[in-house]
Amino acid sequence: MAGERAGRAFALQPDSSQAFQSARLQLEQLAGSAENAKGVTLALTSSLFIGASFIIKKKGLIFAGQSGVRASAGGYSYLRQPLWWVGLITMIGGESANFAAYAYAPAILVTPLGATTIVASAIFARCFLGETLHSCGVVGSVLCVGGGVLLVEFAPEEQQLTSVEEIWELASQPLFVAYSAIVVAISTFLMYRVAPRHGKAFVWVYVLICSLVGSLSVVALRALGIAIKLTLRGSWQIHKRETYLLVLWVLGCIAVQMNYLNKALDTFNTTMVSSVYYVFFTLCTVSASTIMYKDWENQTANSIGWQMFALATLLVGVHVLSATKDSPAGCVSGLRVVIGRSIKQDGYQLCAASEEDAECPGANKK
Repeated sequence: MAGERAGRAFALQPDSSQAFQSARLQLEQLAGSAENAKGVTLALTSSLFIGASFIIKKKGLIFAGQSGVRASAGGYSYLRQPLWWVGLITMIGGESANFAAYAYAPAILVTPLGATTIVASAIFARCFLGETLHSCGVVGSVLCVGGGVLLVEFAPEEQQLTSVEEIWELASQPLFVAYSAIVVAISTFLMYRVAPRHGKAFVWVYVLICSLVGSLSVVALRALGIAIKLTLRGSWQIHKRETYLLVLWVLGCIAVQMNYLNKALDTFNTTMVSSVYYVFFTLCTVSASTIMYKDWENQTANSIGWQMFALATLLVGVHVLSATKDSPAGCVSGLRVVIGRSIKQDGYQLCAASEEDAECPGANKK
């Protein structure tokens, strides 16, 4: 009997292997290349980890706020909260997979697939934070999945780059230099003039800072990923000066992103932060990548059109998911949330009122 069971188990192994190979080939066929398929797999894995990290860090911020100064008030008591560090490690794991994804697939494919982060965080928030998940969120999830499949189908293939010097030449293009200067100028203005006065009233303030700075970190991360991939294939790039500059570029951007993302998470609803962040971050990243890496240079108008349709479908899906999260009234109330209008649901208020409004949970208490 035992031998018969072992025989059956052994017989199932080839079937499992064949199923895996079949799934891999189907993904490669859908993505258009083995490189894109690897990027898609890593991007989806990354989204699950990052979605979980939002929830874990949120719990850590809640615990930290009970015993110290909240992050939204400029405090750093969360650094002494072990749960926050677990969330950070989870996010690092997700970002590492995301980093690897950029080495195999263009940003216009990898970044929008972050919509699965929104779906994951909404489900995790419902399970572990007790936040509401409206039944219409299923519609948003389906739209996200459909948009993701379309994007994978029509995404451009990875541009073949052979050295970090070649990448640095792309970063030195006048158009990308102008984009970078605009991003730095707007981010600085938001950080020093807008955020101190309106950051706790409007979710987009903190999130827009993260997204603008994040678009610069993504193009640099993609460059680092390509450098590491080239090194592993025998073309040594790690020791070059341009690689070290890229590392500094990434670290500086991530430090800013983490600071303002913590402020946003500590002030506003988790699902709202992650959904608005996705919209802004995707638009900024696609813009930066298209300018620097010329992702659409060899694309047909038909492919670009389908990519835009897929991106729009993803954005609508994320909007539906977030719009119905805190309001039974549907997309109209959700749109008000996204643009910073005040709503109330079950005693919880997401405010766009003044900072002096004592009822607003992110407002300064007098």
